[in-house]
Amino acid sequence: MEAVRRRAAGWVALALAAFAASAAAGTSGDVLARGARDGDAPAWAIAVATPAGWTRDCCTYARAIGVDAVLYQGEWSGKPQRVMVLNVWPRTLPTLDAELDADRRRYLQRDPAAKLRSFAIPHAAMPCRATVYQGSDHVDDVVAFCDPGQASGIRLSWSMSFDDDDPAMRPLLDDFMRVAVATRYRRDISPPAAKRR
Repeated sequence: MEAVRRRAAGWVALALAAFAASAAAGTSGDVLARGARDGDAPAWAIAVATPAGWTRDCCTYARAIGVDAVLYQGEWSGKPQRVMVLNVWPRTLPTLDAELDADRRRYLQRDPAAKLRSFAIPHAAMPCRATVYQGSDHVDDVVAFCDPGQASGIRLSWSMSFDDDDPAMRPLLDDFMRVAVATRYRRDISPPAAKRR
């Protein structure tokens, strides 16, 4: 049990250190994913500055696995470990905390023995909160939920899985936090022919 507590505390410390290191890098990058107008929700675009060494994909592997975008290093393996996944969905729950609670319930239904910790990500443009799940399968997951605001009609998340003994966990988490902090929502006004989704 003490080892589990130490691992949980280590995750939070790594994440906060990663945020401190990346806070200055929170500038908008190129648009990574787009979504069409949906009822009252306007068309949207998600822009992010991608860390060096990561490949951006919205339309090949991401579409094949049913997500809005992925970032990965090296060759695409199809395995969830070490892949950053962007999901965007219509706002249905009343608050960002409600989104986190629903995600926690789903995760703990699948793995009742999992341990979790949540913490705020001080994003400059929108509220974001992260949860770290320590699975009984020795795979850790980090999920960052963000709320671009009522007028956007959406919420979004970044997630990534790690083996709990991954020797590259620190640099991977640093890059993950850089992406979460650098992510920007934009109301999309590009012409329909330029849309990728």
